[in-house]
Amino acid sequence: MNELTYRRPRDTADALEALAHGQGKPLAGGTNLVDLMRQNVEHPGALVDVSRLARTIEGLPDGGLRLGAGAKNSAVAADRRVRERFPVLAEAILHGASGQIRNMASIAGNVMQRTRCPYFYDGAARCNKRAPGTGCDAIHGVNRMHAVLGTSASCIAAHPSDLCVALALLDATVQISGPRGDRAVAINDFYRLPGDSPHIETALAIDELITAVDLPAAPIAQRSLYRKVRDRSSFAFALVSVAAALELDGTTIRDVRIALGGVATRPWRARLAEDALRGQPVSEAVFRRAAELELAPAVGHGHNDFKIELARRVITGALDELAGASR
Repeated sequence: MNELTYRRPRDTADALEALAHGQGKPLAGGTNLVDLMRQNVEHPGALVDVSRLARTIEGLPDGGLRLGAGAKNSAVAADRRVRERFPVLAEAILHGASGQIRNMASIAGNVMQRTRCPYFYDGAARCNKRAPGTGCDAIHGVNRMHAVLGTSASCIAAHPSDLCVALALLDATVQISGPRGDRAVAINDFYRLPGDSPHIETALAIDELITAVDLPAAPIAQRSLYRKVRDRSSFAFALVSVAAALELDGTTIRDVRIALGGVATRPWRARLAEDALRGQPVSEAVFRRAAELELAPAVGHGHNDFKIELARRVITGALDELAGASR
């Protein structure tokens, strides 16, 4: 049995003091951390219960929203402002888990969610993310759920979050507090590609704490959607998911945003496809060519080869649906 201490801080400053020595882990809903502890992947010396901190959803001066780190996923999905201004986020949350988990899971906890790669959870398997330098059994193993974008020779584990795919689309900003002061990190800079150090997953230091996630005002987000392909309609992780937003000028694409889930080692902003689509006429063929461009660098590892073509089709279908709704 691993001994640990438990502390419920009064505020952010108290929480940071509890995390100061690098042995503690923030605990909110526990929907991921507790699983990791049960599987002997995480061994915190202390649990710092932040579940009662920063639970509000507040408006920003520009018309955006600040989601408190402790805000429950279910509360965010149900918020009228989220549903009206950022429907893709509400849809992603509702696709992301069962109602029970959404009621417990927090925004910051979802941002910090770790991969569900079975080799990462299996202490008998080689996993560079869990034990750096040991190797990656997934590359030549059963890798149907694994990534085809952003991979390396050290890791092909897919990022599991649905919510974070929507955050990538929305250019969200992660607000962070720590002993060196406060800072803000764009969500698309927050996650690291695995490279040769897949155990270092985010820009968050061990003595820092996420306090909020900001959604900047984005009129394009009012015409957005989230589409998820999975093995079953009930709670399941994505094979491929697409968050998309589209703005038309007549039949010409004025602006577009696309983010992918289930296919990459982090929430994947599809910049190549976006750049290829702006200024182009609306058509399924144009959407397909942009999807092919985005997936051109993808590398399958056998069992997950199908994800490449599946992602092309889901991107094309999502954009076609948005275009039809906009005309």
